[in-house]
Amino acid sequence: MAERSTAAVDVADNSGDEPLTAKADAATTDGTAQAEDAESASSKDARSGQDRPAAVPASPDLHSGHKLAGRYRLEECVTRLDGFSSWRAVDEKLRRAVGVHLLTADHPRARSVLAAARSSALLGDPRFVQVLDAVEEGDLVYVVHEWLPDATELTALLAAGPLEAHDAYQLVSQISQAMAAAHREGLAHLRLTPGAVLRSSTGQYRIRGLAVNAALRGITADQPLRTDTEAIGALLYAALTRRWPYESDAYGLSGLPKDLGLIPPDQVRAGVHRGLSELAMRALANDGATASRQEQPCTTPDELAKAVAAMPRILPPEPAFTAPPEYQRTTYQQGTYGRPSARPASVTQPVIIPPPPLQSRTGKALKWAVSALLIAALGLGSWQLAETVLNRKDSGEPTPTQTTDGGGDDNKAAEPSKPITVVGAQDYDPLGDGSEKPGSTKNVYDGDTSSFWTTDGYYSADFGRLKEGVGVVLDLGKVQQVGNVDVSFLGGNTSVELRTTEDSSLPQLPGGFTKAAGGSGTKVSLKPDKPVQARYLLVWLTELPLGDDGNYRGKISDIKVTS
Repeated sequence: MAERSTAAVDVADNSGDEPLTAKADAATTDGTAQAEDAESASSKDARSGQDRPAAVPASPDLHSGHKLAGRYRLEECVTRLDGFSSWRAVDEKLRRAVGVHLLTADHPRARSVLAAARSSALLGDPRFVQVLDAVEEGDLVYVVHEWLPDATELTALLAAGPLEAHDAYQLVSQISQAMAAAHREGLAHLRLTPGAVLRSSTGQYRIRGLAVNAALRGITADQPLRTDTEAIGALLYAALTRRWPYESDAYGLSGLPKDLGLIPPDQVRAGVHRGLSELAMRALANDGATASRQEQPCTTPDELAKAVAAMPRILPPEPAFTAPPEYQRTTYQQGTYGRPSARPASVTQPVIIPPPPLQSRTGKALKWAVSALLIAALGLGSWQLAETVLNRKDSGEPTPTQTTDGGGDDNKAAEPSKPITVVGAQDYDPLGDGSEKPGSTKNVYDGDTSSFWTTDGYYSADFGRLKEGVGVVLDLGKVQQVGNVDVSFLGGNTSVELRTTEDSSLPQLPGGFTKAAGGSGTKVSLKPDKPVQARYLLVWLTELPLGDDGNYRGKISDIKVTS
């Protein structure tokens, strides 16, 4: 297998570029490995296939405090190399931090950088750090992008050690899906390094520099799909082993031993998840190195995303609960709140009961007068009621305890609600892939609150903007009158709707149901304004809570239906 050239000097910051302090003799014009220094200036980058330019103009000579377009105030230069500079800046109009790439208008890559930034901005996918502006102003060209101060680079995460299997699974799943979506729109990254991947505080991975980072360095590729797929495989390999899958050291990671070739991650470090190890090899070895292995190589991000989806889901580790400290009895006395009493616990304080206040003769007389008036009023009212009843009997009118023909239903006490038996349940995901944990739907009506049905994990409460909801359909066996549906959730407040239908067949889309009620919480009572007739009930989840693993998912532990 041919040796790959890799980046050895990235200790990236929030800009996604090499730091300003990188040594000039260590950084090449496209940010690739020191190994290229031994080659001729005309040799091509092994990963990009792009010739190194002979010369580029100097980066713009600007300083902190300079404003662009009257709103972007430059704060700190984080990169200055290869004829461009990158800054942390402040958008004074919207009062938020942003990142800015700057280069001169006569830079040979200025046109391609503008085109890449504008194409990336049109994608509008929240899984990528968004391009906010791309402007040519006088003799300057600049690109403004999001700045995520609460996100952590993959470089920093790997500095603390390899990722857990669940975190590595989330990494390759989210990155491959995002890059598959980008390639469907004709966009490639071509510089997908650990410094280009960020993990937010909620566990969502985001990619920065889509198309733009490659354009800034003049990187192109004959096979962009394969280039990005191999880069994702390298990220997964590094996440599992904390080693870079080539012989050269890069991104603060040690390379593989010389002359050993590409070996699977589970042979590099003990305890590596075997399925993820094979997945990394399928993404990396696209040049026939796995011809002797049974797995087919993944040559596109879409193929890699499908391979991840076909794997058994890797669950997060069980949280470790710390036993609460033993209960300590405390005494509360005046002047010693929260401190033990100096007096032994067996000694009780005498309680002094104050004598009742003396009543005056006037007060006693007033009390007897009020009592007499109340007795007289009650007697008068009873006499008038009795007279009314006797008069109604004489005239033939019904008394309050009697009912007339045809009026009995209005005066009867409301009958208590009765439980309705659920004969079956199934998951309902017509706006997604059609399946959402079908094997556990019986848990929602088995009467066991410790069992539950759960949705897939999503990177936002609104299902990653992929669909409007998912749910469970309850089959009542026949059309019945439904007065209330109680739903119990686990994991946090969940927004839910009750939708019904009298049809004998299940509607194919949620619009085929009729919305009857809605609510949000951990225990939600879905009570229609009036009882409805229904055969099928759709418990439709519209907003999910954040789980312990950083993903948003809904969990239904129990559903009770009453008439």
